[in-house]
Amino acid sequence: MSRGIEAFIAGLPKAELHVHHVGSASPRVVAALAARYEGRTAVPADPEALAEYFTFTDFAHFIQVYLSVVDLIRDAEDVRALTYGVAEDMARQQIRYAELTVTPYSSVRRGIPDVAFMEAIEDARKSAERDFGVVLRWCFDIPGEAGLASAEETARLALDVGADGLVSFGLGGPEIGVPRPQFKPYFDRARAAGLHSVPHAGESTGPETIWDALRSLGAERIGHGTQAVKDPALMDHLGEHRIPLEVCPTSNLATRVVERIEEHPIRQMVDAGLLVTVNSDDPPMFGTDLNTEYAVAAKLLGLDTAGVAGLARNAVEASFLDQGGKAKLTGEIDAYLAAWDRT
Repeated sequence: MSRGIEAFIAGLPKAELHVHHVGSASPRVVAALAARYEGRTAVPADPEALAEYFTFTDFAHFIQVYLSVVDLIRDAEDVRALTYGVAEDMARQQIRYAELTVTPYSSVRRGIPDVAFMEAIEDARKSAERDFGVVLRWCFDIPGEAGLASAEETARLALDVGADGLVSFGLGGPEIGVPRPQFKPYFDRARAAGLHSVPHAGESTGPETIWDALRSLGAERIGHGTQAVKDPALMDHLGEHRIPLEVCPTSNLATRVVERIEEHPIRQMVDAGLLVTVNSDDPPMFGTDLNTEYAVAAKLLGLDTAGVAGLARNAVEASFLDQGGKAKLTGEIDAYLAAWDRT
């Protein structure tokens, strides 16, 4: 990877579509929360020790560690600080727009009042846009491992309590042992209320999970979709209907979904003409950020600056920004590339 591409990526205006709220908490934020609850958490308060803590043996271990960090979010003040800190880190990477996956069920069941939770994320969202120019929108997702009770509660939080920045409804957590079709009634309700459907699928299970997400949940984008390449008919369907994939290369390596980064199927996806977006998922937990993911993708795909700018445009196209917002951000990307080429 040339320094030129890395420098280009660092200044490139970007959108991110697959990044988790708690999973985006920087080591600085996590360590501060761990110190606040010292003696009542297994999460280390030393930022350097967090690197070892965030080394995963498999996907199940990742979920275990992730939930231990979720448990650090115990009041509305924690929620607000976490959210604002995430936006600050995004601004440093020239991320202009992000759809942050939020799991309100996990916080509300731990005792944070639902209205206080919504007020905290909304206050942070508005402050971040004012202070950093980062536009945040929310995807409320069901933690699949918590079953249908969590789906019912997430639907209530999304549809009855709500938040001004809410644009989509998702499904996260482990895929193994968590069939997608059982969540159809909740996605039907969310979609009827105008929310977009963006479930995780085909990350740690096969292509059939993606088919289930499409057929049962009305998926408009697929979270990960790593295993789609194993089904030619599915690849044709995704390409024909221009259904975007939210690809997270380093995440897939960290959770052992792929054994070697060189084996990541992003090349097959792009060669098949799919609408591929690049994302960081849970960046500090995986020792990455969006700029690093763009660099990884550029190397895997052999991209020059124009190709990298194309990935940035893909994210804008696949986003739920309104047309005016899409045109503005795409214009920023094009202007940045043109200015780079002139220097």
